[in-house]
Amino acid sequence: MVKRGKGKIRNHIKRIRLARTDWTQAGLAEKVGATRQTIIAIEANKYAPSLELAFEIARAFELPFEDVFYYGECP
Repeated sequence: MVKRGKGKIRNHIKRIRLARTDWTQAGLAEKVGATRQTIIAIEANKYAPSLELAFEIARAFELPFEDVFYYGECP
């Protein structure tokens, strides 16, 4: 049996958002139908969004899903 480490859904939302200088957390939240607090928690990897919200975020950035979200090992 292969032992697997615990993984976690992680993202590049903050990096992508800050690269677009006019994008705020509140602005992104409005575009995807979420609250600013939800975006804050997702950016901090404290909350994994629903699949629907994750796709909405990628769509708002006009990027492929895999460029925004990834599955990574927890330390």
